Amino acid sequence: MSYRPYRSSQLKLSAGRRVLGGLTMLVFLLAGCSGANDSTQSSTSETANTSETANTIVLINPNSNEDSTRSMVDLAEAETDGVVNVVGVSNEDAPSLLTTLQDMEEAVPGVVALGVEAAKDENVVAIIVSAFNDPGLEELRAKVDIPVFGIGEEAFHAAAREDRKFGIVTVTPEENLIKSFQEKAESLGYSHLYQGVRVTPGDPKELVESPEKLDAALTEAVQESVRSDGVEAVIMGGGPLSAPALRIEEQFEEPLVVAVIAAIDAALGVVNETE
Repeated sequence: MSYRPYRSSQLKLSAGRRVLGGLTMLVFLLAGCSGANDSTQSSTSETANTSETANTIVLINPNSNEDSTRSMVDLAEAETDGVVNVVGVSNEDAPSLLTTLQDMEEAVPGVVALGVEAAKDENVVAIIVSAFNDPGLEELRAKVDIPVFGIGEEAFHAAAREDRKFGIVTVTPEENLIKSFQEKAESLGYSHLYQGVRVTPGDPKELVESPEKLDAALTEAVQESVRSDGVEAVIMGGGPLSAPALRIEEQFEEPLVVAVIAAIDAALGVVNETE
């Protein structure tokens, strides 16, 4: 198998984040290599950079959905305003949507393998693990010398800013996964602010196939979180929910925290500190 890096060729504009400038194009070469055993993934990539001083952030999609990878990279690139290059890679041996805690755990070896290979490139200044449960985040941090950010962790930090009460809206109803959100809030010191999860009804895999139905379901869940839970900010719980969040955010006074944007902003902060 091989891992194909994706870099956006165009910018998608989000409300409140209008970007007019173009970004420098890159050419990326990627060659796959087999793992040490059936459960281990690895990859080798080389980056041919057309900019002598280019910094690159690698966004790892822990699932195999290339459309989601493209969407998240487009969003991340728009947020960078040309400061860095963003490259996306998908974990091709994982499901197209991670809906259970077991899915997340099984994605970890691929995430770590992709991150370790990415960190070998001297142009790569940071890595983002772009699934809300942050699968492989701590394992990857232990193996590389560059900053690694998880979109879930950074979304919690962003939502809790100024001691705001916050909740999560997601499409994944799996009980253990929802329990892990409470555990993350506690581990990050936000249990006094965390107001719980609202889950959209129906099969999440079917829901994400219809943007219209997804937007409607997310809107209803956000309304319920605000009305019943008294939240002051809502985390959109999942990388694939980034684009829908931007489509519906203008309907609410309360900020919708887009996890991918929270992570790219944190990564940009590190890049700016080192320059």
